Amino acid sequence: MLQKKKKLSKKEIKKDTLLDLYESTIGFFEKYKSKIMLYAGVLVVVAAAVYFYINQKSQSNEKAGLELSRIMPLYDQGSYLEAIEGKQGTNLIGLKKLVDEYGGTENGETAKIYLANSYGFLGNYEEAIKYYSDYGGSIDYFEAAALAGEAGYYAGKNDFEKAADLYLKASKKSPVNSQNPDYLLNAGINYLKAGDKEEAKIVFTKIKDDYSTSLAYREVDKYLSMIY
Repeated sequence: MLQKKKKLSKKEIKKDTLLDLYESTIGFFEKYKSKIMLYAGVLVVVAAAVYFYINQKSQSNEKAGLELSRIMPLYDQGSYLEAIEGKQGTNLIGLKKLVDEYGGTENGETAKIYLANSYGFLGNYEEAIKYYSDYGGSIDYFEAAALAGEAGYYAGKNDFEKAADLYLKASKKSPVNSQNPDYLLNAGINYLKAGDKEEAKIVFTKIKDDYSTSLAYREVDKYLSMIY
C-alpha cells in the first residue's frame, strides 16, 4: 500500500529552490569559466589603466601649474617674448613649451590663454587665434577669454557679425565674470558695425539694466544715440 506523500513545508521548498539555484550557478560557472575569467581580467586591466591615467594626469597638471607660476611674473611685466620662449640661463621653459608638454591638463590649457594673449600683444594674431580657438579647459573665465580673443581677431578682419556673436557668447559663460559688461559692450559695438542695430540695442539695453556700476555702462548712451 502506497504511503501518502508528505507535504513539504515552505521552509523545505525554499531550501530546495536555493539548492537548485546554487547547482545551476555552479554549472553555469563551470561551463563558462574561461570566458568569465577572461572578462574579469579585462575589467581589472581597464580599472588599472583608468587609475594610472587619472593619477598621471593629476601629476602632469601639478607640474604644469608649477611651470605656469614660474613664468607668470614675466607675463605680468609685459615681457611677452620671454614669456613665450622662456628665459635663457634659467629653469623657465616658456609658455609655448609648457603648452606643448602639458596641453590637455587644466593648467596647460590655462597656459594656452596666456600664450595666445602674449602673441596678440606682440601683434602675431595668427598664432594668437590658433591657441584661443584650441582652448579645451573647463574654467568658465578662461573659456570666455578664449571666445573674446577669437572675437577680437575677427573684429580685426572686419568680420563684425562673427566678432559680435563671439563676444556675446563670452558674456554668457559665467554670470559672475567681471568682464561681462565689457564683452557685451564689444558685442554691441560690433553689431552696430555689422549694421544690426536691433541686436546692438538689445545688448546695450542689457548693460543699462544689469551693469549700472560698470565702466561699460558709462559708454552705452553714446552708442545708443547712434541707433535712434
